[in-house]
Amino acid sequence: MSGANMTAAKAVGGPGRTMMLFGAVALLFVLTGVFQSWNLALNIANMALISSIMALGVNMQWGYAGLFSVGTMGFVALGGLAVVLVSAAPVPGAWTAGGTGILISLILGVATIAAAVQAYKRLPKGRVRNIGVGVILVAGVLVFRMTFDPAVLAVEANDPATAGNLGGLGWPVLLAWPAGGLLAAAAAWAIGKTALGLRSDYLAIATLGIAEIIIAVLKNEDWLARGVKNVIQLPRPVPYEVDMQKEAAFLDWTARWGLDPATTSSIIVKLAYAGLFLTVLLILIWLTEAALKSPWGRMMRAIRDNEVSAEAMGKDVTRRHLQVFILGSAVIGLAGAMMTTLDGQLTPGTYNPLRFTFLVWVMVIVGGSGNNWGSVLGGFLIWWLWVMVEPIGLWLMGAITYGMADGTLKTHLLESAAHMRLLTMGMVLLLVLRFSPKGLMPER
Repeated sequence: MSGANMTAAKAVGGPGRTMMLFGAVALLFVLTGVFQSWNLALNIANMALISSIMALGVNMQWGYAGLFSVGTMGFVALGGLAVVLVSAAPVPGAWTAGGTGILISLILGVATIAAAVQAYKRLPKGRVRNIGVGVILVAGVLVFRMTFDPAVLAVEANDPATAGNLGGLGWPVLLAWPAGGLLAAAAAWAIGKTALGLRSDYLAIATLGIAEIIIAVLKNEDWLARGVKNVIQLPRPVPYEVDMQKEAAFLDWTARWGLDPATTSSIIVKLAYAGLFLTVLLILIWLTEAALKSPWGRMMRAIRDNEVSAEAMGKDVTRRHLQVFILGSAVIGLAGAMMTTLDGQLTPGTYNPLRFTFLVWVMVIVGGSGNNWGSVLGGFLIWWLWVMVEPIGLWLMGAITYGMADGTLKTHLLESAAHMRLLTMGMVLLLVLRFSPKGLMPER
């Protein structure tokens, strides 16, 4: 590389540019706190931390290996489900009513699949194998439904107004975060074994369809997580604001400094969440940076750039794709568990591709595909824009229409502020792709 090219490369991805970009994004959060409220700024920052972790997971799949997966929403939902299964309180009477039957039926379902796979491997090709596998599957499905359906009806009939599900193990919620990663990783293994052999566009369609199936299961299987009735009052790893406001020492401290107890307790809780989320993000950054700079990371980038050449050099491309697909999905599942913990409830109806797939991809593309720090930058910038653009647009439209007479045009302009989010996301994406195609922080 010539001296001029080396200088240009340093200018594009140098530490000065990185500090400037992160400083500019940090200034947006500071201005939000100064001109609006620190509670709002911390709310946005906490979700930005979680979104950055989601973007890291997508970046591992796309930036490291070139896997075009749009099933992010499904893995986020599985992470949220893990919080319910691990940390929610057990529902009294649910296991007695039908929990054992559900567990037995699930074991029978897995055994049926395993038996069908073994029959497919061992029986000779032809009609005998087809009939044998078909008989095993049909018999297994019949036995499964005979065991599963009555058990589900019994569980969902148990206190349906407030429960109607099995509940969880009642363990500390921090244990649910790695469990969310493991659950997403297990699903990614099952998906990857069947879908990673597809071409990139077909892989995208397959992962999007599977994500929709996961959401449909969460919405309709009440015994699992109450479906659209939601699971509320999930445990949290930080104190409750109401409990803090009852402490005499806390009230004395706020009175001494002239602070409002309600506002101060809310800010302290959000700072505690931010500390937990930031710790997880920094650990993941350290691990992903170490992986990217290792021989494994160089091999993954070689596979991404030219699969044929990498395979000719003896690399098992399919196995490595499965490996990075599982790792990226585990990171996304971890973020999903963190988000459900922050919300304090699981609401399957809120999972949609726009928020949990498209927006995360915009974060990766704008920040810089293949650059872990770029994904973090994109997560903070895009999430701030997603939250703040609509109120800013409403203020802007109010200023534009201030002197206008009441009428259809003024009403239309004011109502159009609700569409500023999508318009802004599109404009940001187009501008970045036009003037910095590799993102604000390109891969070095």
